[in-house]
Amino acid sequence: MVKVRAARPAEAEDLTGLVMRSKAHWGYDAAFLAACAPELRIRAGDVTARRVVVAENGRGEVVGVASLEGTPPRAELGLLFVEPSAVGQGVGRLLYRDVLRRAVELGVRRLVIDSDPHATGFYRAMGAVPVAEPAASAASPAAEAGGTALVRFEAAPVPLADWARAWTGGGRAVHLGNVGEFNAQFADATLDREQRPAHHYACLAAFYSPYPAALVLPRPVPRGWTELVCRQLGWTGVEVYDGLLDADPGLAEAVRARPALAALLTGSGLPLVPWGRTRAFGRLAGRPWRDGELRYESKSAAHGLFGRILADGGHPGIVLPRQWRVDGRWAAARMLAARTRAGESTVLKSEHGVGGSGTTVLTPARVRAAGGARAVLRRLPRGPLLVEEYVGGAASRGDECPRDLTYDGFVDEAGRAHEVGGAVMEVADGCYRGATVGPGVVPGWAEKSLIAFGAAVGRELADSGYRGWFDVDFVADGTGRLAPTETNLRLTGPSIAFMVAARLDALRGAGHLVRISDRVELGARLPEAQLDELCAALARGCAELGAVFVPAIPTGAFEPAPWLGVLVAARGREVLDAAEAWVRAEALAVGAMFGPS
Repeated sequence: MVKVRAARPAEAEDLTGLVMRSKAHWGYDAAFLAACAPELRIRAGDVTARRVVVAENGRGEVVGVASLEGTPPRAELGLLFVEPSAVGQGVGRLLYRDVLRRAVELGVRRLVIDSDPHATGFYRAMGAVPVAEPAASAASPAAEAGGTALVRFEAAPVPLADWARAWTGGGRAVHLGNVGEFNAQFADATLDREQRPAHHYACLAAFYSPYPAALVLPRPVPRGWTELVCRQLGWTGVEVYDGLLDADPGLAEAVRARPALAALLTGSGLPLVPWGRTRAFGRLAGRPWRDGELRYESKSAAHGLFGRILADGGHPGIVLPRQWRVDGRWAAARMLAARTRAGESTVLKSEHGVGGSGTTVLTPARVRAAGGARAVLRRLPRGPLLVEEYVGGAASRGDECPRDLTYDGFVDEAGRAHEVGGAVMEVADGCYRGATVGPGVVPGWAEKSLIAFGAAVGRELADSGYRGWFDVDFVADGTGRLAPTETNLRLTGPSIAFMVAARLDALRGAGHLVRISDRVELGARLPEAQLDELCAALARGCAELGAVFVPAIPTGAFEPAPWLGVLVAARGREVLDAAEAWVRAEALAVGAMFGPS
């Protein structure tokens, strides 16, 4: 195992030799290397002054060297060289990330990198951004002798976001993928009794915090998946405990049924983070279950909460759609028919639901096409129904006008509400499909209202006794106002994107946009080995585009209608959109590999 340590002054001559061997690896001639030698020499007095560190393998051999030079807020990556025999083994990546980490600790906010032309691909892959400013050494004697010019990159080192440190106390955590267990608390006809989809979504447990120590999963997951996720997000030492359930959705009870595992997980001293709170999780974690703490998971209870907040005024950018709880199916049919005759669109909702399940948007044309209100009701799941006014139109602004937005936050164990931020969701016919987070994603006309109202909901949830993650979903109306539609008292797809954005910003520099896409269709059912090959290819292809690919949900790849959940990250919207489109096209094209030659 390679580790990083401070260099020693007595190693200066040997380190200079390593640097020159590494430079020669690119095929430069003797004259060029001789011209480079004065610039690349490391003297004993430089080791401390230039903050030189080395990478050392398990045999005690030095296989790389790096330096962090200058004073905050601007510093330079003066050296980063790897022994030729160790190239391709992750040594350069380890050293670069160590430099970025130390830069954050020193207060550096601009890290300048003058790269050899042969190393530009490496720095792009590490998240550094090429800049037009010429490299300081481009006109040096070495550059003139070799006819080469260094390429300037920059990175913006940032610490882990404040909210992310508060979420798990700034450290690692144990993640419990209890999606099925959480859903099963709600006796709702829209939720699958066997929770098969929920067990796929439990794979998102990899991302319940920015840096897990262990993942606890109901179904077996491909080893190649966990290895690739760890590589893309710079994780090491992540333990995986999978395949704990056959059919029953109770993951916390499955852990408790294994006393040694339960003691290992709960006795580690690390936070135990679930998808959502359950009574069984409370027993596992030793946390008292508070009756009614999930009451605002109910759509009607959340609507009542929104109404109470708005009754106090102070949220002019928020409008609350009217909602009625009907006494039966025929009452719902009569109300739907009356609204249809009046030319009004309607939203029918189940009391609980996941990802838009149990939510149906009905325009008058759709009701008539279905054969009338009673015919519509016969096709919907049984159970209590809510009838809600449809909020029509997108906000009329000159900039981008997303229709569906969300606010994410959490309430810590002390009852303090924390803001995470806003996201834009992709919703099709009432069903959630994904979300995008990052700087500038939420348009300016919506941001203030969204943040203020989301924070107010967080305070009310804290006062009600709720502890944990939550979000508030909104739709935009035709006048630039936001209508809150529901709360989710659990982690969500957008929350996963926030976690990954926080990790990538700390790992690669600030400014990442992250998009989670729940279901990317595959052109063929993929066994584990072929899935690993596809994900590795998608990671390489996205890196070439300047993006980061992370497979989020791999276990749907062998379903009869195969699919994959993915995360894509980039620093610009155009690159993000291009990377997602390419991933979708490549995923659909995998069927060709099984066709005739």
